[in-house]
Amino acid sequence: MPAPNLVIRGQQVVLPGSISPASIHISGNIVTSTGSFDDVPADCELIDVNDESIVMPGLVDSHVHINEPGRTEWEGFATATRAAAAGGVTTLIDMPLNSIPPTTTVAGFKEKLAAAGGQCFVDVGFWGGVVPGNTSELAPLFSAGVVGFKCFLIHSGVDEFPNVTEEHLREAMPELTRLGAVLIVHAEVPGPINITGIRNDSPAAYATFLASRPRAAENEAVDLIIKLGQEFGTRVHIVHHSSADALPVLGEAKAAGIKITAETCPHYLTFAAEEIPDGATEFKCCPPIREAENRELLWSAVADGTIDMIVSDHSPCPPDMKLRESGDFLAAWGGISSLQLRLPVVWTEARRRGSSIEDLVRWLCTAPASLVGLAHRKGSIAAGFDADLVIWNPERQFKVEANTLQHRHKLTPYNGRVLQGVVEKAFLRGRKIYDGEEFIAKPQGVLLTHASGE
Repeated sequence: MPAPNLVIRGQQVVLPGSISPASIHISGNIVTSTGSFDDVPADCELIDVNDESIVMPGLVDSHVHINEPGRTEWEGFATATRAAAAGGVTTLIDMPLNSIPPTTTVAGFKEKLAAAGGQCFVDVGFWGGVVPGNTSELAPLFSAGVVGFKCFLIHSGVDEFPNVTEEHLREAMPELTRLGAVLIVHAEVPGPINITGIRNDSPAAYATFLASRPRAAENEAVDLIIKLGQEFGTRVHIVHHSSADALPVLGEAKAAGIKITAETCPHYLTFAAEEIPDGATEFKCCPPIREAENRELLWSAVADGTIDMIVSDHSPCPPDMKLRESGDFLAAWGGISSLQLRLPVVWTEARRRGSSIEDLVRWLCTAPASLVGLAHRKGSIAAGFDADLVIWNPERQFKVEANTLQHRHKLTPYNGRVLQGVVEKAFLRGRKIYDGEEFIAKPQGVLLTHASGE
């Protein structure tokens, strides 16, 4: 075992199975061992963490829209990964849209990799996409290094990434099963939305938008994916789940042994439809933020494991696309910017409900790492894992101010909100990348692809 060149120690270190005083021994990029607080070899750098702060695995965010190339004015690798580092996220996975070209072909993936090179402050992996007619591209994309594949069951919002139907999935899912690749699904079907139609009520009223995306659209989509997952044996995952009505069938599917997992997002666990002001289009996302009683049922599902993880679904756009002047919820772009804030937002709400730091690690680190095939090296502090760490103070509060956010555009529904939990430092593979609002050195993130061996 190589001698450590760095030891980080603290009174509250989150290790598998415990939070305790410990020292983390790091050699190069890797955690070589963890020991008692006083286990510090001679001749290595020592970082002592203050007693109030937590040392936790670096966060893994498996749902981030970076949009470069093609829509870099919406978000880019440099700005998104700076925001990630400032939020304690050391690994993120980029969605296959809204970039141009999308990551639905090997050629498109190569353009994505070329755009990301040399810009990333954290490690970045990539989802591929399932769209009508690209089944022959799935094996080459998986071989090239995407972590899995995303599809939409309803229009994605951009024409470059069309949605699939059950017929398309029946073609693609046997190939995904053969590859052992996970299919992640935007689970809304158009039928209930088309039946609801566009109401004649004010488009600036949040109630109008909420009624236009009924729970039934999610519920029917979840039923479909469970049915197909069981039929084809494909590993499936429901993204940004918001409808509490579908939680019982999700739980039943898991209990029946169907290979299905699910995520939700901080905004569904924080906000409530009744509290969203009319015209406040920064709150628009799809599926929508639902009522307070729905929020509490989502929290119960997170607590009991029906929902496996909490990811950001950071989906920014230029502010003018949010149509704040007219406040038109129906026409505004749907997506919430929150990449930098996931840890404090979730902790603020979780601690009120009696959840623990260990719960937080499972939702924000371990489960997302497992989803994307990185559980052997990310999401835990253990020997042989990448030395990705976040040091944060769970007792400190701060007020969200737009000018402190690192992502490209600052419009967010969290602006002005008081949150609990301040990220103090972040380490990526043993190197400090963030230290109290300062970024260290140049981008050092690695592009995580199977093809590169990473």
